[in-house]
Amino acid sequence: MSCSVALSNSPVFSPSACLFCNKPSVVISSSPESLPLSLSHLKPSASASSSSSPSSPSSPFRLRLLKPPTPTALSNSASASASASAPSSSSTSPNGAVLKRKRPARLAIPVSSLSFGATATPSSSVVARDVLEVEGLGFSVYCKRGRREYMEDRYSAAVNLQGQPKQAFFGIFDGHGGSKAAEFAAQNLEKNVMDEVTKRDEDDDIEEAVKHGYLNTDSDFLKKDLHGGSCCVTALIRNGNLVVSNAGDCRAVISRGGVAEALTSDHRPSREDEKERIETTGGYVDFCRGVWRIQGSLAVSRGIGDRYLKQWVIAEPETKVLRIEPEHDLLILASDGLWDKVSNQEAVDIARNMAQPLMACKKLVDLSVSRGSSDDTSVMVVKLGHFI
Repeated sequence: MSCSVALSNSPVFSPSACLFCNKPSVVISSSPESLPLSLSHLKPSASASSSSSPSSPSSPFRLRLLKPPTPTALSNSASASASASAPSSSSTSPNGAVLKRKRPARLAIPVSSLSFGATATPSSSVVARDVLEVEGLGFSVYCKRGRREYMEDRYSAAVNLQGQPKQAFFGIFDGHGGSKAAEFAAQNLEKNVMDEVTKRDEDDDIEEAVKHGYLNTDSDFLKKDLHGGSCCVTALIRNGNLVVSNAGDCRAVISRGGVAEALTSDHRPSREDEKERIETTGGYVDFCRGVWRIQGSLAVSRGIGDRYLKQWVIAEPETKVLRIEPEHDLLILASDGLWDKVSNQEAVDIARNMAQPLMACKKLVDLSVSRGSSDDTSVMVVKLGHFI
């Protein structure tokens, strides 16, 4: 006599990490009596591809039991298994003996990770936070995590700098390879820039002060045993002037009476001047995985950190200074998670039409996500009229 056994949720095809998360259904057909079941009894059936159990439609395997032992052998087997393990189920043979099944031992099957490269480490602050929203004096910011395991964007905002209500510093920092560089820049860049500004104390030399503030922050980060990098965009408001700087593909856009104007230019390897600079210093730029990259790796050409590409990924920012006029109603600082999906003019139109700056930030982030953005996205709206 033979029996057919169909096991549902076969581990070969199941994505579950544990074979015993769900109990498999066992169907025994063509048998008037229950049999002790162990893995040593099972052999593949030659008719597996031609038949399928209705209770296990997804299992491609059908297993056949060997000819069952005699009732005497079954009784002896039941006695031996009862002393070796706790009873899991029972049945009655034709002669009335109670038979005990021995549960098969668990199989240890290793589960491989689906991650690629180094595992990201959550930063000491804002751990596992998917959304961050802040409404401050004259500014609002909204950050939302994309598909990464941890939020890698950071921001900084300081108003009433040096006791002056019309002086402020704002920044958006887009980390890559972890959040450490973005967090370091958010905590230190404003101080380093202001130290350089105070040292010179001349507005005519403000661009040089900001440049050294960026370079000092980069140098300090590289001295630490930390990895990753960060794109940056900052805005210093001082003495009625707006000083906007960037390193990487974070962008600043100003509204001039409702007309959008980009104050920064994205630093990417596809830019002709950036490509020439990289190749002149011994690097190369190629089209890899749909994006122009340095050494087939990084898709931005400037930023804080990135020690292994530091020869080509410089921290020197580009800076633009302009006088704040009454028609300059707002400034938008955002990571590329926004700008890859939303145009400059769209962003200005939405921000100007929303009564609350924080709601404008949220709407811009949601619009980017609705258009397919999977990146961390951070948006800051600054009401420039507050600082005139």
